[in-house]
Amino acid sequence: MAKPFSKFLGKFFLVTAAALFVACGDDGSSSGPEGGESSTVEESSSSDAAQSSSVLQSSSLAEISSSSVNGDSGSGAGKTSSNSGDSGSATFSDTTKITYTLKRFDGPLSNPHKGFTVPTGGAWTFVPEFEYGPYGSLNNRAWDLVSYGSGYQQWNKLNPAKGVYDWTELEKLLNALAEHNMTYALRVLPYTPSFIKSDFPPQEEYDWTPPFVYEMGAKKIQIDLRGTDFHAYAPAWDDSIYIWAAKEFAKALAEKYDGDPRIEYIDVRTFGEWGEWHTSHMLGSVMPADSVLKDMLDYYASVFKKTQLVLPSNGFGDVYTHALDLGITKRDDGFIGIPGRPDTLLRAYNANLPTIAENIAGYRTMLANDDLIPGGTQKWTAERWVDAITTAHLTYYVLDQDNDCGYYFYKDNKALADSMSKVIGYNFTVTQAELQTVTAADTATGNVATNTLNITVKNTGVAPCFFDVYLVAEFVDSTGTAIAQLGKTVRIPKGTFKDGSSQEFSFSGDVPVGEANLATQPGVSVALSLFESEEAYKSGKNPTVRFDNDGLQENNKLLLKSR
Repeated sequence: MAKPFSKFLGKFFLVTAAALFVACGDDGSSSGPEGGESSTVEESSSSDAAQSSSVLQSSSLAEISSSSVNGDSGSGAGKTSSNSGDSGSATFSDTTKITYTLKRFDGPLSNPHKGFTVPTGGAWTFVPEFEYGPYGSLNNRAWDLVSYGSGYQQWNKLNPAKGVYDWTELEKLLNALAEHNMTYALRVLPYTPSFIKSDFPPQEEYDWTPPFVYEMGAKKIQIDLRGTDFHAYAPAWDDSIYIWAAKEFAKALAEKYDGDPRIEYIDVRTFGEWGEWHTSHMLGSVMPADSVLKDMLDYYASVFKKTQLVLPSNGFGDVYTHALDLGITKRDDGFIGIPGRPDTLLRAYNANLPTIAENIAGYRTMLANDDLIPGGTQKWTAERWVDAITTAHLTYYVLDQDNDCGYYFYKDNKALADSMSKVIGYNFTVTQAELQTVTAADTATGNVATNTLNITVKNTGVAPCFFDVYLVAEFVDSTGTAIAQLGKTVRIPKGTFKDGSSQEFSFSGDVPVGEANLATQPGVSVALSLFESEEAYKSGKNPTVRFDNDGLQENNKLLLKSR
């Protein structure tokens, strides 16, 4: 009796599985998914009386294949069948596979810890009265690409007196950015020749070294502003008192902000014009010896244990090498205008560190450049912009440094900028996804199912992901709300998912005896999520990292099966 009984069970479970998958689809009409496309779902069985059927569904579901093996054959592709005479029970299995059709996300895609920025001078950036802001009257959609804010702070404002620090305005900006899911790239400047507009202007207009530093005896020298008749003063960059004060500020800054999630990275801006470690426009001012520069990098690295540090634009040679050895990355502010500058960042990329860049001038200024090399400055072109991003394997780039916050740049180059938002930094695309369900039927204990989701993800960006990522698979209901996790959370360590590479992941979980299998329930789908921490997932927060795939939900989860 065992063989006929097992044949009957095989046919019974095949019919049941077919009924379940029909129930999970549409109402049986011939209408396809939105956009005029349809997905054909095919179910097949390799039992004694092989049958096949086709079901039309409004989802990204592409194919369902099912096969069962009864006691007659005893074996099959991925199936098992057995008959135990001792217990009087019959056991066999049925495997169902769902293969998902995956498309790229249509539109710009911003993600954390990578991408584009624009100048954000203060919390006022987000008030409606600022016409170039995200809520301004110009409806500046360049903000759709912006993933973090950037700008400079004055040393004398943050450190007005010895041992006194005022973080008030910086805190307002950091909080305003955080409310808009953005971080801040911090530069604290000691000096800017940009505001030297006359002969011997008031020093506080351009020298942002705190006055108490000079009162303590730090030296300053007279300089001539290149290309003008203007005279001014500048710090003696290697003065011991100046160095001491700069380190004291670094220590206070680290005590306040090291590891603060609102800070994206911090430039070591201790020396030179705009803190860029050069004195190109200040005749008479000289940068310190390399030993002084390396010592400052050593000190910053000793007090900042968590936040990414950055070597400014003109840190080159042995100083650059020393910075990389300390885990300090590199930025360059001469992009587009100076040939070959993207190549200078390859050392940081090869050291598995994020690279950062800014154009030599604002977008509209660069459109008027003479394009004469040597002796001149290159114009901005779309080809040069794309080459700059790809050659330097950029993780971060200033979209435009003018105060119009990228408005004119984006107005002229929207389609290109949208596309490059998926190229700069990391960009995770699911290229393959399949859900396999194996149901083992035992006449003595009932049904036990195992669901296994296998996916392939490719980093289609130009750089690795420089923070830990936690990949989660879940069963979700028709509203996208999580019902249960499938398998375990997968941690992808920072810097390990290289650009251009693909990785395979598997999530598997058993369905206990007597419980319904969520994979076969009407209205239940599978979603993938990328979190910045496992704690964020466990606490019920929405993911912050988005896949570059169609099917993204408002909560940033990627729905693999829509209803």
